[in-house]
Amino acid sequence: MELILLERVEGLGNVGDEVNVRAGYGRNFLLPQNKAVLADAGNRKVFERRRSLLEAQQKEVFDAATAEAAKLTTLELSVIRATSDGKQLYGSVGAHELAELLKAEGYVVERRNILQDAPIKEVGDHAFRVRLHPDVLATLSIKVEAENT
Repeated sequence: MELILLERVEGLGNVGDEVNVRAGYGRNFLLPQNKAVLADAGNRKVFERRRSLLEAQQKEVFDAATAEAAKLTTLELSVIRATSDGKQLYGSVGAHELAELLKAEGYVVERRNILQDAPIKEVGDHAFRVRLHPDVLATLSIKVEAENT
């Protein structure tokens, strides 16, 4: 299925790229979410008229994500958890809890956009990343402390 992308799609292309994707991906994801249109003569003409507007919108979204990333990197998160020996946590701190901590600070981040190399299972300072845009990642840190019992 030949499509023209109307916005940047990670792993696929940028605004205006003509891509060939499987029919199900195009029909079930890209077309309903208005991320692409069918690549036919009429849509090519319409796209060329709208190209500058779409590129300006994408730049605006990118700039907003970059500004949000700058704010997020200054954020200091901390959490207190029960430990078995003062160092190892019972359980772990995962993406769901990190999303809840960010929500408590006033930032709405979806759980799937939080990237961790591994679950946090020890007391100490740890880093994780938040994807705000396909091209913008913010690196945050969290301090995990042991609960005093």
